[in-house]
Amino acid sequence: MIAKDLISDVVPVLRESDTGLQALNWMEIFKVSHLPIVRGDEFIGLLSDNDIYDLNQVEEPIGKQKLSLFSPFVTQDQHIYDVIEKVSHLKLTVIPVLLEDETYLGLITLSDLMQYVDKIFAVSEPGGIIVLELNSIDYSLSEIAQIVEGNDAKILSLYIKSSDTSRKVELTLKINQTNLTSIVQTLHRYDYIIKSSYLRNDDMQDLLFDRYNSFMRFLNT
Repeated sequence: MIAKDLISDVVPVLRESDTGLQALNWMEIFKVSHLPIVRGDEFIGLLSDNDIYDLNQVEEPIGKQKLSLFSPFVTQDQHIYDVIEKVSHLKLTVIPVLLEDETYLGLITLSDLMQYVDKIFAVSEPGGIIVLELNSIDYSLSEIAQIVEGNDAKILSLYIKSSDTSRKVELTLKINQTNLTSIVQTLHRYDYIIKSSYLRNDDMQDLLFDRYNSFMRFLNT
C-alpha cells in the first residue's frame, strides 16, 4: 500500500483566512492536533494546536500572524512504512500527501494509519501467537512456514525483534488457529525454542500492541 491509498476524505485543510479558533474547533471535531495550511494547491505548512495556543490573537486569520511552521510531508507513491516512520518520528496526528511537483493532494490521519497497522499485524483476526527465540543465522522462514502449514495452519503475520547486545532474535508468529498444540510439538521436534505462546484475546492484544510499539521504535532508529 502507498500513501495516496490512505488519504482521508473527511478531515479539512486550513486556509490563511481561517482563524486559530476555527482551527482548534476542527482539531477537536476530528480528534487531531495538526492541520495543514494550504494556499490554492500549495502546501504552506503544518499548524499544531500548540502553535495556536502561542498566538496572541486567536480570532485573527492565521495568514496575518507570525507562525513558525514546519513542513513535513510524504509523496503520493511512498510506501506505507515510510509514512509510519515519518509520523512516528515527528509524533504527528496527520501527515500531508503531495504530488511529485509538491502540489497538495490530501492528508493521512494517525487513526487511519493505525487501522492499517491493525491489518498488518492481523490484530483483529482470531488465532494464537507463538514467540520463538533463535539465533539470527538459524532463521529460516520457509522452514517455519512449512512446519505451520504442515499442521493445517497459516501464518497471518510475523514480527522479528533483534537485539543490539545479542545475536539472538525473537520471532513472533500470529497463527490462524487457537489450538497450537500440534504446531508447538512439531517446533520442539525441530529444536526450536518456544519463548511463549498466547491463546486468550487479552494476551494477544497486549502482545501485538507491544510488538507494534517495538516496530515503531525500530522505524525511528
